[in-house]
Amino acid sequence: MELTITILGMVAAAILSLIITVVYQLTFRGERYSQSFVHTIIIMSVIVSVVMNVVSDNAGVAFGLFAIFSLIRFRSAVTDAKDIAFMFFGLIVGMTTGLNHIGMAVMLTLFASGIIYLLYKFNYAKGKDSQILKITVPENLNHEDLFEDILNRYTESYALRKVETTNLGTMILYTFAIRSKVDTRDQDLLNTIRERNANLKVSLSYLEGVK
Repeated sequence: MELTITILGMVAAAILSLIITVVYQLTFRGERYSQSFVHTIIIMSVIVSVVMNVVSDNAGVAFGLFAIFSLIRFRSAVTDAKDIAFMFFGLIVGMTTGLNHIGMAVMLTLFASGIIYLLYKFNYAKGKDSQILKITVPENLNHEDLFEDILNRYTESYALRKVETTNLGTMILYTFAIRSKVDTRDQDLLNTIRERNANLKVSLSYLEGVK
């Protein structure tokens, strides 16, 4: 009976979190879109459903769980949201087996692993992660709508974040936060911009790797 309740809870959590992530994608208007974050919402929802099953009738276990979390320290920067989810995954499986809920731990491992694999296999929530685009232009070409048509063609969204002078005031550096369209090749975007900015420096970096 306990295993049946656990399985139903994981299935419900997976379905409801999928609905949440669909709404998230439809309404997202920010600058830092990440497919890994979308996957993490689903993974964490499934795992936490088991956590609540384990601690629901045991206040001592609940306080112990909070104590374990307080001891966690990241020795290096975690750049992928899914890394945190996998760490939490391993922690909860260990906690569940430690409380002698072996069947529940096995079901969590199999079910969550299957969800993770399916998210990877079908590339769920596919989309270009947010990027930082920096474009250098000669001072005499400087005007704010110089790249508007190019960005409309190659990106889902973009926003001008900074304009600054460089090279003793002879050059202007534009900094945009963009989300490229799924079928946009980075090299095509860069080549098109270089045709417009007199072949000066253009750089494109992903926000997750930006310090």
